[in-house]
Amino acid sequence: MTSDDEKPTSSNSDTVHNAQGDARNQEKSDGIALPSHVAGSGSLDRLVDTARDYARAAASDNTLTAYAKDWAHFTRWCRMKGTEPLPPSPEMIGLYLADLASGSAPSPALSVSTIDRRVSGLAWNYTQRGFTLDRKNRHIATVLAGIKRRHARPPLQKEAILAEDILAMVATLPYDLRGLRDRAILLLGYAGGLRRSEIVSLDVHKYDTPGSGGWIEVFDKGTLLTLNAKTGWREVEIGRGSSDQTCPVHALEQWLHFSKIDFGPVFVRTSRDGKRALEARLNDKHVARLIKRTVLDTSIRSELPEKERLALFSGHSLRAGLASSAEVDERYVQKQLGHTSAEMTRRYQRRRDRFRVNLTKAAGL
Repeated sequence: MTSDDEKPTSSNSDTVHNAQGDARNQEKSDGIALPSHVAGSGSLDRLVDTARDYARAAASDNTLTAYAKDWAHFTRWCRMKGTEPLPPSPEMIGLYLADLASGSAPSPALSVSTIDRRVSGLAWNYTQRGFTLDRKNRHIATVLAGIKRRHARPPLQKEAILAEDILAMVATLPYDLRGLRDRAILLLGYAGGLRRSEIVSLDVHKYDTPGSGGWIEVFDKGTLLTLNAKTGWREVEIGRGSSDQTCPVHALEQWLHFSKIDFGPVFVRTSRDGKRALEARLNDKHVARLIKRTVLDTSIRSELPEKERLALFSGHSLRAGLASSAEVDERYVQKQLGHTSAEMTRRYQRRRDRFRVNLTKAAGL
């Protein structure tokens, strides 16, 4: 039975497939092998495979796919310019960065953050091939510094989904199986300040699946999430809400009960008719689509055209919403979001009293 989740278009699917293929080819030449003077054996060969598995786990699938795309783009650029990508040439990489920043038809100029990410992608790919890319080389560092000085802009932040917004969004969802699932996703993501990848990577129990990013434990007073996130393992406490209609824990319990899920991924696809839970774990893109769809179904920022409304909100809107709405000490918000610094937490706060502490008056003026 076909699931409710959208299938990627053929062009997008081909791009991802090619990037993943490049990543898989890279894995075969990742440098993890027996020394030439050591004879192979069944035991040693298995250890090589195990070491490669650990090496692949050093970065997320999304990061590996992005790095594969970066390398594919750079090697294609090299071919068009009549040069080779190996060994690394700081002079050519400097020219490549200049081309990315200036834009060459039909490709538009890239943002500074994207260019910075491309450099990281190239450095990673060169390392996997046994080379070292010196990012401090003057041909790279000075060009990159000039690009940042000329083109850098303040980061564009997604709009926060505030308490009244999330209530309006969940009110648009039906009470069928699919609606129960999506309600639990929105409320849990908002109350936990979760990334969309963290939401869909949850399992019911510890170590239920190899791809697990954490698990849940339900108690009388709330739910404890144990997450393997970007900054390492952390626990997220989600207490029960003031009513069943807005309680993330109740929404989670309802979804698990009616979907009959007691093992494996917490959030899975449903059949086309919305009456059965399937085994396949949801993709994190479902969370972004769900947010945009429910925003459109409400009056949130309805004064704007639809295209602009959609551009304002993303998965990060849930995390920004918690940071902006929770009227508690900033330390608790920082812990919930898993930030290592209070400054990072403040970047997520779209609505706060910026002048609550007046250092001017405190200094005697």
